Amino acid sequence: MLFTNQERKVEIQYLPNVSPIVDNGEDVVRGLTTIPKSLPPKYFYDRLGSQLFEQICDLPEYYPTRTEMAILNQSATEITNITGICELVELGSGSSSKTRLLLSAYEKLGQPWQYVPIDVSSEILQQTALQLQGEYENLSILGLVGTYEQALLHLPPSSLSSRMIIFLGSSLGNFTQEECDRLFNEVRDILQPKDYFLLGIDLQKPKNIIELAYNDSQNITADFNLNMLSHLNWRFEGNFNPDLWQHQAIYNEKLAQIEMYLKCQEAHQVFFKKLDLKINFSNYDTILTEISRKFNLTSMENFLQSHELNIVKYWTDPQQYFALILTQMQ
Repeated sequence: MLFTNQERKVEIQYLPNVSPIVDNGEDVVRGLTTIPKSLPPKYFYDRLGSQLFEQICDLPEYYPTRTEMAILNQSATEITNITGICELVELGSGSSSKTRLLLSAYEKLGQPWQYVPIDVSSEILQQTALQLQGEYENLSILGLVGTYEQALLHLPPSSLSSRMIIFLGSSLGNFTQEECDRLFNEVRDILQPKDYFLLGIDLQKPKNIIELAYNDSQNITADFNLNMLSHLNWRFEGNFNPDLWQHQAIYNEKLAQIEMYLKCQEAHQVFFKKLDLKINFSNYDTILTEISRKFNLTSMENFLQSHELNIVKYWTDPQQYFALILTQMQ
């Protein structure tokens, strides 16, 4: 899929084994037939799910987005001065709202450069890429539709002398420790010596502040969580009734992570025609839909160094709620 505008270019590619329509649903079958039950967070993001997440980011209780944006606003020029012109590869780009602060800083360098946004939602990726094309004169865009793992596996060589991978929003918190290790092993294999990695992480803080961020007064997060069921219905011809489920988000202090669940309110059966799958749910059964780990800066520095990434500089907000870490490959 290719779009052109004068000499600038926007290209959107579906990665191998990725289609806007086809999905074999093996992860759904596996998640719903094991105990405890779980579903992959990627199923949050149909068109409505992406819109709801954008609304979550603007909620007064949801501190991560505005805090990270404030840090980026303060640090974007300094980051640009440190790295110089480079290819920016963003994992989970969404609407690129926060990334625009970085894009604007790099545009001021006045040289041709490339942005590679990666997202599972083809619609939001295409829409955002075309918007960005009109905003930045020197920018070319290669959008990749797929998961982080697929994108890192199929990422083409950089057209510039250096590259920076960007992972904002504390999305790393959605990964288990094992998944984090696997992701950073893949990052290490992609980056060349002296390339950069920019990471945003949500820091540990009092339980009441964290739980409020995932149980907002307008119930937008609840709608976002429950919309996963509607998305699964559409994708696999299922008959989930969202009215029989309740959103639940709890902070596990021992593991320092939010755990977001869908909690069954009434015993019933769900059938997915495309998967030939029947699941019986009992009252108060739960489905884990997301974890969101909260990090310690010292532990994160040790973790990054174990994957050959040295911290160049990090920035935090006055309350130490969030951190933005610029690292460089050894």
